[in-house]
Amino acid sequence: MRVTAESSVMRARAIAGTYVVTLAWDFPPGREAKREGLMGFAVERPELKGMDVVERYWMRSIKRFRDKDQGLLPGTPVSTADHPIQSFQWADYTAHTDRHYLYRIVPVYGPVKNLTLDEGSAVVLGITTEIEFLLKPDAANDTARDDVYFNRGVIGSQAFARRFKNADPKDASPKSEEMAWLSRGLYEALQAFIGLAKDEHFALRAAFYEFQYQPIANAFAKAVEAGADIKIVYDAESTYKHENELTIANAGLEQMGAVKPRTVSEGIRHNKFIVLLEDETPIAVWTGSTNISEGGIFGHSNVGHIVWDKVVADAYLQYWKRLADNLTPTKLREPNRTASPLPVGRPAPNDITPVFSARDEKNSSGTLQWYANRMAEATEIVCFTVAFNIDKVFQQVLNRDNEVLRYVVKDDDLGDGETITRDRDVLFAAGGYLGSGALVNFLEERGNPLNRNDYIHDKFMLVDPLGDDPIVMSGSANFSQPSQRTNDENMLVIRGDKRVADIYFGEFMRIFDHHYSRYLVKKPTETGRHDPEAGHLKEKPSDWVPTHFNPASYKSKRRRYFLGP
Repeated sequence: MRVTAESSVMRARAIAGTYVVTLAWDFPPGREAKREGLMGFAVERPELKGMDVVERYWMRSIKRFRDKDQGLLPGTPVSTADHPIQSFQWADYTAHTDRHYLYRIVPVYGPVKNLTLDEGSAVVLGITTEIEFLLKPDAANDTARDDVYFNRGVIGSQAFARRFKNADPKDASPKSEEMAWLSRGLYEALQAFIGLAKDEHFALRAAFYEFQYQPIANAFAKAVEAGADIKIVYDAESTYKHENELTIANAGLEQMGAVKPRTVSEGIRHNKFIVLLEDETPIAVWTGSTNISEGGIFGHSNVGHIVWDKVVADAYLQYWKRLADNLTPTKLREPNRTASPLPVGRPAPNDITPVFSARDEKNSSGTLQWYANRMAEATEIVCFTVAFNIDKVFQQVLNRDNEVLRYVVKDDDLGDGETITRDRDVLFAAGGYLGSGALVNFLEERGNPLNRNDYIHDKFMLVDPLGDDPIVMSGSANFSQPSQRTNDENMLVIRGDKRVADIYFGEFMRIFDHHYSRYLVKKPTETGRHDPEAGHLKEKPSDWVPTHFNPASYKSKRRRYFLGP
């Protein structure tokens, strides 16, 4: 959901997903004098139930002034009314799904220890966060054809350190407090989707790379016992074979006749999807980047994406049948291209286009180039997640000098041959966490014990997500040559669905901002130039306001693009 609001002095916009509300604001032309002496902005959030306010408080942050509220424990959140936000964009990562909030944004002036809130200039927005329809079956749903579930993906965070004292979550119950916090609905939605196969009228057809999390395997076994027809194609060729088959054996799925080993040795069998059928008709598909493993669900960042659409679900079912026949990449390419042809140029408006792999010939980069062409069409914003390497077709687009803000978050730092930041409007972040003493007033964070690639496992790209015609590309493929040439993969290309784009955009910015702040600490530390005091707020407006109005600064573009026309 998107809303805008104006006061006599300010204009603001809110973009709500399920658990993130992104806020942007500015002083309109003619109000430039309001920048003078500006110390930042306070944000108050009342929550409404009907017409009643059920809670109200100033939003909190960890960044604070150096000499104010000294003595607070590291990691203590502080009120933005006392330690204001020194930006024209901010996001609420504490929002909950299906809630109605008011956000009151107030300019703050005066000396650090005697701040004044300019209440007369405040602007107020009211917005409702999106519903997770699968987990709220009683909610009316006449229009939404997608459900999107992101885990938190941030074991190394101030919130986890503060709330769970950096406990090791490995092997904890999925219902434990820390695992429920890390899942944030992803595990629960996966369980619920499998649970829709409740009797003999239903069937599930699944394809998995990692099938190693016992509670999920047990959920499939429960569906078999309820009378549902279950068939699971699993990777029986890679190093995951042993653990996959151990999980299958523990659930009794092989004895139930519910599994089909995929033993093709070329490429990797990288899918993570489930097709739901009712009375032999495919009605929905679960897909995304989430492996069926403890680390996939609770560790690094991942998404589960449900499409409630019979045409899309049937396309996935036919793809599943080709996988179940154990076809090699050579025999899959032509039928996959025929079943999921790439459009010439942009997809049709308000359309969902599945893309199945293996599809490209061994000397072809056709599909990656098609994705790169969509990236190149952006006029304002690109958001790009990278789990491994950035292919040259994307580097060429990212290195162009233009006015497009391009955000890239990658599991690790740029490697040899990866050059993407020639244009100052490209912002790059690598995954990381704050070690001991990294920043004054911040807690030490912990590493991720659940995964080998610790931070970013999502595979999605957003093209102009805040525009009226956004494109979302999401699935299992790593935007790499092997993902199109030899691997079993699937992607969704969704055009024109602003609800889906809003959810993905909020989650991307949550992930990006989290790692970008840590990356800005890591890089100077590696060269011995890091200042642990760098995390404080600025005490002079001249130290932070001008950059937001410098046309050459990405912050100026962010202020304009996030707020919108």
